[in-house]
Amino acid sequence: MYQAGSSPFPHTVSKKSNATTEDRSASGAAKAGYVSAPVNACLSSDQKIALYRLMVRIRRFEERSLRAYQAKKIGGFLHLYIGQEAVAVGCCSLMGKDDHVITAYRDHGHAIAVGMELNPLMAELYGKVTGCSKGKGGSMHFFDPARNYWGGHGIVGGQVPLGTGLAYALKYKGLKGACMTFMGDGAVNQGAVHEAYNLAALWQLPVVFVIENNGYSMGTSQARSSAGDLARRADAYHMDWGVCDGHDLYEVRAFMAKYLEQAREKCRPSVVEIRTYRYRGHSVADPDNTYRAKAEVEEYRRTKDPIQVFQNLLLAEKVLDAAQVEKIDAEARAESDLSTEFAEASPFPTAADLQKDVYWESDNPGERKSGGRLFFN
Repeated sequence: MYQAGSSPFPHTVSKKSNATTEDRSASGAAKAGYVSAPVNACLSSDQKIALYRLMVRIRRFEERSLRAYQAKKIGGFLHLYIGQEAVAVGCCSLMGKDDHVITAYRDHGHAIAVGMELNPLMAELYGKVTGCSKGKGGSMHFFDPARNYWGGHGIVGGQVPLGTGLAYALKYKGLKGACMTFMGDGAVNQGAVHEAYNLAALWQLPVVFVIENNGYSMGTSQARSSAGDLARRADAYHMDWGVCDGHDLYEVRAFMAKYLEQAREKCRPSVVEIRTYRYRGHSVADPDNTYRAKAEVEEYRRTKDPIQVFQNLLLAEKVLDAAQVEKIDAEARAESDLSTEFAEASPFPTAADLQKDVYWESDNPGERKSGGRLFFN
């Protein structure tokens, strides 16, 4: 149960660590150091607006998908990314052509951040054949290999060894890329995560393990479930690590840029913790009224909403004006509405589709080399 006055976040970092943190003002405003960081100073006005637009599109898509779920148009699980938009957009905006992304089941924000269109995403939520996974994956399994986006995984921590494997492939092929392997704070205690840390350190793989710490592992606060600083566990594997706040897009970009650079240029793995917050429950099945107070959610929304923080910055920089803000929001809402129309008009997969996209050899029988049966009735 939530206890008044408690907080899911430990706000102290050991002075002996190499973690990077910044004090924040009560308003959640960004510090000038992040705005002027080289990776942000080089952004044009159009690029800044594009980043803002991405965050708004994620927010409106998530809100629209929630309404569709409540209308019983979507079944299964639905893990919303509302409140965490600056993390996915900030990180994915730094991707180069040989960089890759893999994440857990709260994957909608990352999918939009890498450039996926809303129509196939909403269609996937509806279980339609026009979805990005042909209606077979649903909310937790968005994929787009053409954009180096590898999902979308439902097993807690299950994507972390896969991300390590992607990094191994980059090094094996001699490519200067990195794999951003995202996980929630609830995954850090999984054995497979530590096995991946161990191999990444032993083989010096170009991977950045990104812990999106929204404070709660389902309904259990970090303070009650995980001891110590989460990223600091990298010390045991002699990997670099750091911590930053995730509500300021400029901060996320400035923070992540150095870890991606050392992964690409020096094949040095790292573990980073980005402290963020989700406004909704763990999934839509979570009533979210037993383990945290509404005042806690509203305080974060009031002072550190990532879209509002970045909007205020761009208004102060005179990159945005009120009319543009209204226009971007209206366009994002309309695009999300159109995606539901597309999803509803799309067909469901047929029974004949059940055995497609399971084994490569069954979809390409002319190139099959194995023997025996692939499917058993």
